[in-house]
Amino acid sequence: STSASTRRPASSSHGELDPAPHPATRPSIIYVICRWLSRVVFRGVYRCKVIDKGLVPPSGALLVAANHQSYLDPPLVGGMSDREMHFVARSGLFSFGPFGWLIRRLNSVPLKEDAGDVAAIKEVVRRLEQGNAVVIFPEGSRCEDGAMHGFKRGVALLVKRAKCPVVPVAVEGCFDAWPRGSSPRLLGKRVAVKYGRPIAYEELMRNGPDAALDRLADEIDRMRLELRAMMRKDTDGVYPPRGPGDGPRLRDADGSASAG
Repeated sequence: STSASTRRPASSSHGELDPAPHPATRPSIIYVICRWLSRVVFRGVYRCKVIDKGLVPPSGALLVAANHQSYLDPPLVGGMSDREMHFVARSGLFSFGPFGWLIRRLNSVPLKEDAGDVAAIKEVVRRLEQGNAVVIFPEGSRCEDGAMHGFKRGVALLVKRAKCPVVPVAVEGCFDAWPRGSSPRLLGKRVAVKYGRPIAYEELMRNGPDAALDRLADEIDRMRLELRAMMRKDTDGVYPPRGPGDGPRLRDADGSASAG
């Protein structure tokens, strides 16, 4: 029989993948268990706040674009959503035996470190054509200071080829909970995730791919700063600690989005 996960959605008259709902398929038992465990950890250890997860369409081709602060980001963005997600992950992560086996079964696509991994982009587009939601981190790697950094130019190519709606997502607190080059910190840390409204493909690409990246970066950073302010209010100004993450993104010399 043909399931939603193997059926190609119809295209609109403008070539956009049809985001109309398709019958949902059941996620694997491994995915369900890992999602449940991640929710237990985030709520029990990090007092996680989840905002507007209902804005994520329940089915249909979808890119989910989020800022990248730590290893906590993928399970936070994917685990707190009721929709099954697919992920793009650095190819090096797949070489770690049992971990590589696990992330493959959690719908992850390997992406080579160098720019322009054509095979990975084709695989992401294939999964979108099957009506799946794919999480991407346009910064390409975890930040080193909690700030929002530049988006990789290859993301513009992916968005252009995907021809589907994009949901901007912001995470905050993850850098302080698990800084790059350090071990996870389990005491006194908090995390939060906020899902934005889906942006239609034609609206996002109206002024070209570079403007689309700027629009996404603006939306994500605005939500990130809102989360940061909310967390400060909830902790009487204590958390997250003051640092580079307090500033809005700036532009690098090449025009890419970055943080100061």
